[in-house]
Amino acid sequence: MKVKPLFDRVVIRNVEAEETTKGGIILTSAAKEKPQMAEVLAVGPGGVVDGKTTTMCVEVGQKIIYSKYAGTEVKIDGEELIIVKMSDILAVVE
Repeated sequence: MKVKPLFDRVVIRNVEAEETTKGGIILTSAAKEKPQMAEVLAVGPGGVVDGKTTTMCVEVGQKIIYSKYAGTEVKIDGEELIIVKMSDILAVVE
């Protein structure tokens, strides 16, 4: 199934968190932090949102960092995705 976001929304998929620390300690799933890095899967067209013109600054395939508790989690075809607003994206990772 293909998801097409509306307005200033972006569909992302989390990048897996590291399972070991720099010192080599293996982390359990309870000890891992929620990842804040994700890959962009789909981008809305932008447009006028709340009376302001929004231009989209990300493209499909880019890796981004987003706000820790942002977005709506959805499960589509068994895959967990997150739909966030453009304003919740903090940076693009190059």
